Amino acid sequence: MALNRLISAGRLLRRSGWTGSRRFSAHAAKGSSIDGIKDIIAVASGKGGVGKSTTAVNLAVALANACHLKVGLLDADIYGPSIPTMMNLQGKPEVSADRMMIPVENHGVRCMSIGFLVDKDAPIVWRGPMVMSALEKLTRGVAWGDLDILVVDMPPGTGDAQLSISQRLQLSGALIVSTPQDIALIDARRGANMFRKVEVPILGLIENMSCFKCPHCGEKSYIFGNGGAQRTADELDMKFLGEIPLEQDIRSSSDEGHPIVLAAPNSSVAKAYTDVAEKVTKRLTELEEERRLGPEILL
Repeated sequence: MALNRLISAGRLLRRSGWTGSRRFSAHAAKGSSIDGIKDIIAVASGKGGVGKSTTAVNLAVALANACHLKVGLLDADIYGPSIPTMMNLQGKPEVSADRMMIPVENHGVRCMSIGFLVDKDAPIVWRGPMVMSALEKLTRGVAWGDLDILVVDMPPGTGDAQLSISQRLQLSGALIVSTPQDIALIDARRGANMFRKVEVPILGLIENMSCFKCPHCGEKSYIFGNGGAQRTADELDMKFLGEIPLEQDIRSSSDEGHPIVLAAPNSSVAKAYTDVAEKVTKRLTELEEERRLGPEILL
């Protein structure tokens, strides 16, 4: 059954113009931006398990519903897609007359994921070139329409997929997610430095799972350490965008496909995500102004 679903996914991608034979150079120049999309931002981490996808989903939904922007969400984690579950979406995307896949929409966000094309429990057993080709089709082979922001939920690490996305898409910036734990921050540094090497601006660093607040007595427990992300942001000259606590409601709302920013919009957690969304839009505006004015040359 799983194998049949993978074969079916490949057929759908081929119907929309994907052949699986396209190769990428690690030294390729950045491609042009996707037509109709103003800004593309990456939500990334150096390692898995730090809440990157949860952050990407709640950020995208906050941008759409609190900031009133036209938003898309791309699940670029081919081997571990989670956007269909977190956004409560099922079924395959339709293919338009011009062989473009049409995003599936929920919570005011247009979404695309390889998870729409394969069985929920099916492993993706594709080698690098096929993954790169699939990512190309999931970005440029999709009829996104006019968007203010496309949020890309990046796969963890700093390998081929991350490099290809950074170089092939004209990213407006990258958002780094980490827990306060030293071992996670080590990899967050690697992720930030990778984006700097390919000249992608760092929008800032988010500290996820900053602390656990007891629902009974209100006492805070710093399970993964305290203040590590703030110190790392200062050391790397990055903006610190805020702290997201470790709460059961975040987990349960994600599992149910109803992001916390909608499930409990007045909660402190939802407000924290909304605050991050507002800071991201402000930073994108600043970067756009900097690009417009160009460098200042003093003689």
